[in-house]
Amino acid sequence: MKTRALPWTPPPAVDVEALPVGKWWDAVRAPAILGERALKTLGDETGAVIQDMYGTLYWLVAVRSIERNWQLRGVRLLTELADERTYLGVPPVSWTTGPDAHWRVPLGPDRYLTRPWRLREALAGADRAEYGLMPEGRQLCYRCQLPTDEPLPVDVEAHTNGVGEITYACPTHAPLHPTGQRPRTLTSASATEHEGRR
Repeated sequence: MKTRALPWTPPPAVDVEALPVGKWWDAVRAPAILGERALKTLGDETGAVIQDMYGTLYWLVAVRSIERNWQLRGVRLLTELADERTYLGVPPVSWTTGPDAHWRVPLGPDRYLTRPWRLREALAGADRAEYGLMPEGRQLCYRCQLPTDEPLPVDVEAHTNGVGEITYACPTHAPLHPTGQRPRTLTSASATEHEGRR
């Protein structure tokens, strides 16, 4: 029985190596809160996944297979740009456990690239489950008071009429919200009414 060879394998190394995105693969980066949900949703349909020391997940996808903007909060598409090069820290193939960067889903002949459309579906579902629907227009970050295209709900102030006022933050300041909690899931009836989703 012949083993199918991978079109690319990480170079032999003793540490994480910065490799250029867009040469062998592009990558999709997702914060831990979304990445974990997406990983469960994808199940056996996921390709290889790198996890860094902060819990951020990186899926490898075919070069030039992803659209420019997926409009998902905290998700970044890593691809080669015309005027600059992007690098991804790739651990040795033998590193399959943390806490340092490692292959969360090990690289193998049957587990290499993830289908981008399926990955986008999984991440979009995770975004809705964690943060609720994206509000209309830009929102001000409670901390820096600058408009953000990626508003993360961090608090809901309940009112007697059942409609709460939602406090948003930009991805940088969401973890710093004074409650000390991660951004809350806003799928309650009051949040739904407030944002006009009924």
